[in-house]
Amino acid sequence: MPHSQTSAPRGRVRLARGASPWLLPTVATAAIGLARARRSKRAAVLAVPATALAAGMLWFFRDPEREITQGRVISPADGVVQSIMPWKDGRTRVAIFMSPLNVHVNRAPLAGTVTSVEHIPGGFVPAFNKESENNERVVWHFETELGDIEMVQIAGAVARRIVPYLPQGTKVEQGERIGLIRFGSRVDIYLPEGVDVAVEVGQTTTAGVTRIDRD
Repeated sequence: MPHSQTSAPRGRVRLARGASPWLLPTVATAAIGLARARRSKRAAVLAVPATALAAGMLWFFRDPEREITQGRVISPADGVVQSIMPWKDGRTRVAIFMSPLNVHVNRAPLAGTVTSVEHIPGGFVPAFNKESENNERVVWHFETELGDIEMVQIAGAVARRIVPYLPQGTKVEQGERIGLIRFGSRVDIYLPEGVDVAVEVGQTTTAGVTRIDRD
């Protein structure tokens, strides 16, 4: 399946789908504060933090276009590789920690079909904590040329909402946007038995760009 073609020029940044509930009230508050600042010094003082917060929200919910890398499995998330663990069933789990400074739009690691999207309620401990295994999460399964691929979006201490973009049965291209996690969080991908890992713990990854597996 061919890679997704971006409709916007390379380097252009848009805002992530699912950002509106957080972004619109913040930007509206900043706009009102700036409008009132012309008539009141007190309003001008209050407008400064509101404007700074709105700017921070715009930065957090950025969704840049990417030129998708060639490769069997690519990173679904921007972040840092937190752990690489062999699983009992022969798969290897690669956990990627996403800080609040990262882009939080996740992308399909392979081309294929979404066979399931399951929301599992849970806690909200920091995503880098071992106990985050029991956090709120969304479990994805993709039917791909490598067989079933599992990917898990895990909420963090601040991230209280995971926004899947695609329903079960959707055919996806490699690198296509599939969902958003608000604020600091984690994404796990399980590589099938026999697929070697190309990244290392501590390595920085870029969604749609960093290759996860090795030939």
